[in-house]
Amino acid sequence: MTIPTLPGITSQIVKTDRLNMHVLSSGSADSIPVIFIHGNGSSATFWEETMLALPAKFQAFALDMRGYGDTDPLPVNATLGLSDMVADIHACLQTLSLDSYHIVGHSMGGGIVMKYAIAYAQELLSITLVDSMSPYGYSGSKGIDGTPIHADGAPAGAASVNPDFVRLLAEKERGAEDPMAPLNVMRQFYVKPPFVPAREQDLLSSILSTRVGDDWYPGDSIPSEHWPGAAPGTKGINNAFSRKYFNASGIVDIEPKPPILWIRGADDNIVSNQALWDIAALGALGFVPGWPGNEECPAQPMLDQMRAVLDRYQANGGQYTEEVIADAGHSPYIEKPAEFNQLLHEFLS
Repeated sequence: MTIPTLPGITSQIVKTDRLNMHVLSSGSADSIPVIFIHGNGSSATFWEETMLALPAKFQAFALDMRGYGDTDPLPVNATLGLSDMVADIHACLQTLSLDSYHIVGHSMGGGIVMKYAIAYAQELLSITLVDSMSPYGYSGSKGIDGTPIHADGAPAGAASVNPDFVRLLAEKERGAEDPMAPLNVMRQFYVKPPFVPAREQDLLSSILSTRVGDDWYPGDSIPSEHWPGAAPGTKGINNAFSRKYFNASGIVDIEPKPPILWIRGADDNIVSNQALWDIAALGALGFVPGWPGNEECPAQPMLDQMRAVLDRYQANGGQYTEEVIADAGHSPYIEKPAEFNQLLHEFLS
């Protein structure tokens, strides 16, 4: 599925020794590179306006991850905790002869960027985390230290994803009749209603580029004795960033420590301390029956976990800034581009 690009954006396939990656780029070749990594259920398409808004001294590259957009849909090995995507990115940047750059990650992309920093800190000029998932992944942990709720990973992973959304995503549904249709999910959760992106149909195509199945989105599940009766399997993206396999808190020990900008929408419902895609939070609200209660299965305090890890990063000699954009949801770079770009450009400069 080739999605139209804005004027000024170049689309190319970069052939690496791991896979063929689809890359969008803008700016002049002698400028400072800025790498953009998209979130779950999207692709590089989401970054185009942000790329074009960069000052002339920067060159932008946005990469489609495996299983998204036009990159080769190689299987996602969940047990690697997103490290396969880290290796994909590095292979791509090496092929492009890039060895020093800024990096920006949104949502799941923030998780990938944190793992990337652990592997390749010496190449990073700075790190920007946009409405990023917690350093302890998405669902299945509690407390600011990210303690796993259960050893088997429950409740998290592929089994915690709404099955109607998965079905409609697989069917590439473009309509709005079903409340869990991708278009409605984007309007309700990717942004703060009633905002509607100017390129809504292209962004919908980006969402629909997500490869659906056990090897990709959302992944496989195994039976669990714990609520809701299933735990993360070994395949697929939602298992890869579950607490069972994902832990990026080691970022506090990287050397060197590039500066970090953590920027988020004030009204994000996907990443928060009561996130509406966290199955424990949904259980507490009565949307998923059988929830065992707050003591055993509290909502994941995603923001508190991130702040605690970044505070440790700072205590260990790093530097970070937290910025909150008012009246924005999960995608402030699309919802409030003027405010977002001002913060990003000041930080990068």
